[in-house]
Amino acid sequence: MVKSAPDSIRFVLVNSAHPGNIGGAARALKNMGLKQLYLVAPREFPAANAIWRAAGAADLLDTAVVVETLEEAVADCGLVVATSARERRIPWPMLTPRECGARAVAEAVVHPVAVVFGREDRGLTNEELQLCNFHVHIPSNPDYSSLNLAAAVQVLAYEVRMAALEKEQGGQLSYAEWDRPPAKSSDMELYFDHLQRALTELGFIDPDNPRQTMARLRRLFSRVRPDDMELGILRGMLTAIQNHIHRSGGRGRPGGDAVDG
Repeated sequence: MVKSAPDSIRFVLVNSAHPGNIGGAARALKNMGLKQLYLVAPREFPAANAIWRAAGAADLLDTAVVVETLEEAVADCGLVVATSARERRIPWPMLTPRECGARAVAEAVVHPVAVVFGREDRGLTNEELQLCNFHVHIPSNPDYSSLNLAAAVQVLAYEVRMAALEKEQGGQLSYAEWDRPPAKSSDMELYFDHLQRALTELGFIDPDNPRQTMARLRRLFSRVRPDDMELGILRGMLTAIQNHIHRSGGRGRPGGDAVDG
């Protein structure tokens, strides 16, 4: 059984014309934790420009598998997905980049998977596309749809990585964890009472004509959702403002800065 997606998903570049694109593709793969690069009849490889563009990913160039035909590159694969611009006479099953990443990761645990990219100037031939189970289309700007080869590799490598991370996590990837719990509703109510008193003492709110100021401030803090420590800081700020007002023996102009309803 294949151990992990990085070990069993290969990215295949067919007849690449520019060695810099090969290096850029290697860098894109290493950025996303992928390891397998296959090159089908590259026009120039090895090449100094490929190494330069690969930056710190030259090790993927060292281990790149070079073959003469696409058939050789995908012979042992159970799933082959080809990038396509979709303008084909015979429709083929299509995937979005996100679906491509999810399917590649799901199947990589049982057999090798290949994601295939065509030539910079004309893509893949119909015969090459027909070697593939699915086609994947990157929905770029229709008025400027041509993607650099390395950029296209980056898009699909990213989707593979996202799918792999979500599989490891057991659900959709999220960075919602926080270092403190959100403030409780009861504490927020105490804060709003405190805020209204402080703004009244400051002269920002006229208690006889408060308009919609507090309602709009409530809406603001509902969007922000402060945590318990942040709320404590805000309460401390209000207390410091009140202490300053009391020490100075004065207050601001009532209602002077209150917002309109």
